[in-house]
Amino acid sequence: MQTMPTMQPTNEPLVQFKDIRKAFGGVHAVDGVNLNLYAGEVVAVLGHNGAGKSTLMKMLAGAFPIDSGEIHVMGQKVNLRTPADAQREGIETIYQTLALADNLDAVANLFLGREKMTAWNTLDDYFMEAQARKVFGRLNKNFTNIHTPVRRLSGGQRQVVAISRAIYFNARILIMDEPCAALGPEESAMVANLVLQLKAEGVGIFLITHDMQDVFSLSDRVSVMKNGRLVGTYRTADLDEDQILGMIIAGKPPPGREQAPHRSA
Repeated sequence: MQTMPTMQPTNEPLVQFKDIRKAFGGVHAVDGVNLNLYAGEVVAVLGHNGAGKSTLMKMLAGAFPIDSGEIHVMGQKVNLRTPADAQREGIETIYQTLALADNLDAVANLFLGREKMTAWNTLDDYFMEAQARKVFGRLNKNFTNIHTPVRRLSGGQRQVVAISRAIYFNARILIMDEPCAALGPEESAMVANLVLQLKAEGVGIFLITHDMQDVFSLSDRVSVMKNGRLVGTYRTADLDEDQILGMIIAGKPPPGREQAPHRSA
């Protein structure tokens, strides 16, 4: 497996959104958003459907071009025109649908589109299987049925494959869209443990979720969007569920709570 050095938390954001705007026709999907993500933290990005959170994350993933504003990665302005551009910056996305090829096994999915070739221009199956066993074992030592088509794997095992694909290719910024959706309690706990493990290794994670349990158990800060605008960013520990729901529904900051647009030192 490629070696990904553990990143130590610093005061330099991994990601900076600076006055990001995106419109579709006359609809301002993202309207002047400023948001930071640091190494080793999870920022939950919340809001109703249509709030703009998915559009914002798709711009970071290179799926949508920004209309105006800037995205900085490790202090450098980047132009993310395609998903390949984002991947080169160490940005990987795990969508709710996981984007796995159901007919292929876990090894093939790990290297899908980035297959390792031999000097004779044939697939290096030995290398890919050996690397796959290492990365899968790192996340879940009980995951051994790596040659089973992924359509026959459990939801938790499918998440292992999707997360493994991101970290094998040295993701330092991870976008996770509803990672525990449709999973049972045991598998949700496994995915939560994976998130905490990645966080401990210094990966920065944007977490899109509607599950308040995930918000409070996994995130360090909460950013709420409504109608394309950022309502506010707060330390998760400073809020309760009613205050977060109030921001999502009413689009107003909770009274008496100090925003935390930057991570605490």
